[in-house]
This record gives sequence, structure tokens and C-alpha cells, in this order.
Amino acid sequence: MEYKSTRGNIRLTSTKTLIQGLSDDGGLFVPVEFPKLEWNFKELMNKKYNELAFYILKNYFNDFDENTLLNCITKAYDDKFDTKEIAPLVKKDKFYFLELFHGPTLAFKDMALSLFPYLLKEAKLKENIKKEIVILTATSGDTGKAALEAFRDIEGIKIIVFYPSKGVSNIQRLQMTTQEGENTFVFGINGNFDDAQRAVKEIFSDVHFNEEIDKRGYALSSANSINIGRLFPQIVYYFYAYLKLLKMGEISEGEYVNIVVPTGNFGNILAAYYAKKMGLKVNKLICASNKNNVLYDFLRSGVYDIRRNFYTTISPSMDILVSSNLERFLYDACGEDEDIIRALMRDLKEFGCFKLSEKYMDSLKDFYANFADDKETCSEIRWAFLNLRYLIDPHTAVALNVYKKYLKDTDDDTKTIIASTASPYKFVASVYKAITLKEPYGDEFMLADELSKLTKTSIPKQIVELNNKRVLHNKVIDKGEIYDVIKDILKGD
Repeated sequence: MEYKSTRGNIRLTSTKTLIQGLSDDGGLFVPVEFPKLEWNFKELMNKKYNELAFYILKNYFNDFDENTLLNCITKAYDDKFDTKEIAPLVKKDKFYFLELFHGPTLAFKDMALSLFPYLLKEAKLKENIKKEIVILTATSGDTGKAALEAFRDIEGIKIIVFYPSKGVSNIQRLQMTTQEGENTFVFGINGNFDDAQRAVKEIFSDVHFNEEIDKRGYALSSANSINIGRLFPQIVYYFYAYLKLLKMGEISEGEYVNIVVPTGNFGNILAAYYAKKMGLKVNKLICASNKNNVLYDFLRSGVYDIRRNFYTTISPSMDILVSSNLERFLYDACGEDEDIIRALMRDLKEFGCFKLSEKYMDSLKDFYANFADDKETCSEIRWAFLNLRYLIDPHTAVALNVYKKYLKDTDDDTKTIIASTASPYKFVASVYKAITLKEPYGDEFMLADELSKLTKTSIPKQIVELNNKRVLHNKVIDKGEIYDVIKDILKGD
């Protein structure tokens, strides 16, 4: 398996691709060819999560020997998750929620970031990399904590995380700013996620800066879903959910399903799209956006336009206008034409928009898109609790609301998997207000107690423990200071 850039002829092995993260030409790495697997569903139905992960991922990381890869996967999906299922599929009435928040940081990013450090460490050994790897990550809320926790105190790796200082929930902020580890560095920025992501991507493509870092004995990499080590492990849980439906007797072999994903950076839904390319029986991919609905407009019109208001919403992990992983889908949709991708990305950078050629519009038919504003999101949280006796976070609520709109628009009765991406206790103020219709009071930990009593659900231990942790990272910088911050961290080594 080799990987190539969406913008040029660069080709690398999976180990080199894991280490590098982003291509030198600014493109994202995609497989030269997607594996076409024979799916014996009766055999796969009884596999544990880690067994299924190995079965799928050995095709993407096949320059690892199989024992090494299996060892990485076994270490990743262990008792750091609070359920042996790793990703339970929960049926509530006619809805099927794929719970992806049972890992150490209570969000779906744990599903890949529990594995990524092991892959990166083995890739570094295989490539005989002596330099220290510096992970640069921009986060809209959840990736930051998951990456910090995953890479904490791993020898030969530093991790630097930038988050929008006013664009995350207080629990998300505390999860990052209380992070322990000698190799962890966290900074709020005055700006939104797009500002942080743009600055980090510019650093990766800055030849002069990378040469300077190289001379200091470092190599840059990323823990965002632009890295294949983050993206491809996410394919696994969509197959796992399908097999769960089979085992539960909810579908028959070969039956198609829909998948709803609350979407910001387009990585999680792209993983579902790639699962479909590998043979998963997917009828429709339902892209659920919040008020920052740039993807909704694109999937309906072919026009991607970021020249619009940016909204800070109660589903902050989706407060994104520049969806990095869309480039990978565009590359596939446009017949793997690097010239077209370079032109589209140039238009986006220079003019803030691009338009997909009419000849490629048919490629969007796999998707349905819609969005939910904050009022609709709150209503959905309350509806789910009152009618399903099920507590959901604001991102899952966006997905549920958009799925209902899809049902109204299409009358499609295909069984549907809803990606539930975070614990409601990470957004306790919003969830409390939605359910009680009262303004939140006190701090998040007091509200968590109230919500727990009200809903008869348990507060995750990670939230309880967070209350006693000391803030270790309290700096907030301007986006223009990111270069200087990185240089300062690396100057002494």
C-alpha cells in the first residue's frame, strides 16, 4: 500500500506517511488504490472490536509486519475504554446510536487517537528516525485533549495543541489546560478553529521554517485527521456497527443502511464514505451541520464558500468553515485529477470559494445534507430525553435533528446508524439548559451533579477527576504568534 498526495505525484509508504502527516506540496495523502475486501459477514459478525480493526487496517498499514500491527491494536483498544464493546450500538425506539465516546477523553477522537501513537512510534522505529517528532495540532475542542492524552510522556515526541480560546466548552478547555506530561504544550488563540488550522497548515508547507526545525533535530507531524493514522482507524467502527445490526437481527446480510454523521472537518463522514468504497452496504451518507453550514450548501449546490459569518454554537466541535478532509473527497470525486484539486484549493485560498464543475456534480449523490441551529439542537436534546429516555450531547442532537429532516424529505425507511460523538457531560451547561429550560447556574461540576440526579445517569469519572486538577496551560496568544511559540518550545533542545 502506497499513499499519494491529492496535489501532486508524491508517493510514500504508510510508515513515511504516518510520520509526515501532510504532503510537502500542501496536499493530503490518500491510498494509491483502495483495498477491495471480501466480506464474510457471518464470520466477521463475532469478531471483537480489536480483531475487526486488525482485519481492516492491515490493508492500509501493510508495511508493518502483522504481529507489530496486531500488538499496536491490542494496546489501543483495552481497558482505557469503559466498555468491552469499545463502540456500543444502542437502539432507542427506531433509532440506532453508535456510541463513540467511551474512551479516556469522552469523544470519538479517542477511537483513532488511542491507536495512532503506537503506529507512529513503530513507524519511527521502522524508518530509523532519530529526530524528535513534534506533533502540531489545531483543535475545535475534542482532538486536542484526545491527542494530548494519547501522546503524553511518549519518548521522542512532543505535542503542541492550539485551540480557539472562546470556541470550546468549559469542560473541553479544562480537559486541555489541566493536561499533565512533560512533552505537552497547550495554547488558546484569539480566533476561531479555522484560524488555528490555517496557521498550522501553513507551517507544514513553510519550507524555510521546516529546514530550521530540521537543523534543530525535529520533524513535524500532525494528529489531526489530515494524518492517515487518525483517519483510517475511523473506518473500523462503521463496519462494526453494521455487523452489530446483523448480529442483533435488525438487518439481513447484504441489506443497505444509512449513516448520519455530525460533521465539521469532514473527517468522520469521509471515513464512512471510504467504508462504502471498501464494500460496506451504505445507501446514503447524511451530513449533519450546525449553523456553520458551509458543507450543507456545498453538497446541495457544488459551491463551497467560506465568505460568510462564523458562528459560535453549542456544538463547538463543528464550528468550522474550512473542512480540511473535503479535499480528499474532492480528489476522489474529480477522478483523481491533481490539477483540478490544486485549482480548487487555490481558489479557496485566494477568493474564499470554489465551484465544482457540473460534470462532477453527480459525485455528490451519495450524500444528503442539512443543518440544525442552536434552538433546534436544544429541542432535540430535550426530545430525546423525554421520548427516548436517552441523554445526548449537542453534536449528536444535530445529527438526530438532521436525520428527522431526511425522513421528512425522503420517507426512506432504511435502517440508519447515528454517530454519537461525545458524552453529554462534556457540554453539561447546554444539555442542562435544553432539558430543564432553565439557565445554568454555578460551575460545570455542580451542574453535572444536578444533571446526574435529574436524568439518573452517571457522571463519567473523567469529569469527576477533572474538578480536582490544576490548570497547567493558561496562555492565550494571537494567531500570528504561533511560529514564535513553536520556536521557543524547541529552542532549548
